[in-house]
Amino acid sequence: MEAWAALGPRFLPFADAATPDLPLSRLLRLSLFQVSVGMALVLLIGTLNRVMIVELGVSASLVAIVLSLPLLFAPFRALIGFRSDTHRSALGWKRVPFIWKGTLIQFGGLAIMPFALLVLARQGNAAHAPAWIGQFGAAVAFLLVGAGLHTTQTVGLALATDLAPAESRPKVVGLMYVMLLVGMIISAFVFGGMLADFSHLRLVKVIQGAAVATIVLNSIALWKQETRRPGRFQAEPDPQPTTFGDAWNTFAGASNAVRRLIAVGLGTMAFSMEDVLLEPYGGQVLHLTVGSTTKLTATLAIGGLFGFGLAARVLSRGFDPFRMASLGAMVGIPAFLLVILAAPYGQPVMFALGTLLIGFGGGLFGHGTLTATMNLAPESQTGLALGAWGAVQASAAGIAVALGGILRDLVAGFASHDAFGAALSGPATGYMFVYALEIGLMIATILTMVPLLRRDAVAPVEEYSDTAWWAVR
Repeated sequence: MEAWAALGPRFLPFADAATPDLPLSRLLRLSLFQVSVGMALVLLIGTLNRVMIVELGVSASLVAIVLSLPLLFAPFRALIGFRSDTHRSALGWKRVPFIWKGTLIQFGGLAIMPFALLVLARQGNAAHAPAWIGQFGAAVAFLLVGAGLHTTQTVGLALATDLAPAESRPKVVGLMYVMLLVGMIISAFVFGGMLADFSHLRLVKVIQGAAVATIVLNSIALWKQETRRPGRFQAEPDPQPTTFGDAWNTFAGASNAVRRLIAVGLGTMAFSMEDVLLEPYGGQVLHLTVGSTTKLTATLAIGGLFGFGLAARVLSRGFDPFRMASLGAMVGIPAFLLVILAAPYGQPVMFALGTLLIGFGGGLFGHGTLTATMNLAPESQTGLALGAWGAVQASAAGIAVALGGILRDLVAGFASHDAFGAALSGPATGYMFVYALEIGLMIATILTMVPLLRRDAVAPVEEYSDTAWWAVR
């Protein structure tokens, strides 16, 4: 923590969010819950989808549906955030009980997941097990991970904003997401190295090791973060509005609130539909190894980290967050073109560059919409605002992941029967169709955000650093 803090605001994005009462070391310790979330996301959208499709022989459609199950809890993020805003605990805590429950639920899902996957794939001693047992076990495991992940992340971000002064809250939440990307990068390299020589036993060790790491990281993150004040709730009046419906009506009644959420949903779908397909695409089409394709997740996260860092520098100077989100969508268009062209040219480098740009554009888009959400959140509704943003984002991602896998299988099935001609009969056709659809969603996202752009948001050019020059123009 001291080493990271010593880097200072010049090199560490959002480091200037620290205050005397909330030092950077404490912020970084709190952000460990995001590291555990990033670790789980790498397993879900990176390592496991490749392992299940290629090594375990599960169909891409079934994998996409299973991996989208954690997103069933995404719509409840707004409710979870509202409940943590108004929670009345005899111990004097608002956020900690929700984060701890989410941690335990996530641990339980990861603990049973590897055995459920082996039964689902009917591998080893589970070869003669009924198919429904594996399907049921895998569904329960992924649902538990999803419920725990969404609860922990939503309330953890709300706790971070509680601890920070009002003027620093968007930067603090941005720091939390930078640490999410850091967790994804580290986890991707660790999982890729451990699964380089794949075996069923190694798979069990990796996933259950992630379960233990979740408990450890979140326990350290929560230690003495939220002050216990047992008597405070007796003296405080009940929060207004008192029901979720009233709170939601207040939030949704704000100017352009619905359009903002639609833009978040479209952009998230555009950046998420390939999540379940990038690693199998690298394995089936470009013939990359498990370790190489898992590192693509790290490449995606590194691009996102650069996107968040640049967005932080530009937005801190008054740049319009929705304009920043639009720029992120614009970056996504050539990124997916590179991924598409990597197949006919047989260029893994082109594929890696496209993946990096997808992460970079996603970082610009995510930080822009997140900052706008925080800036426009009604007073005393931080948890609800973050929950609504997270609910739309996660729900759109879940729909996109499931739709991407299903469309890939449908198009690949038609292509294998020469429905599109002999030139498009290979396995790459299904993947390229999905990537082309994402380009269309990028364009729709940009058009949706046009009415949200502020015409007075661009500061004088000389106020920006050279690295941000392109964003100004």
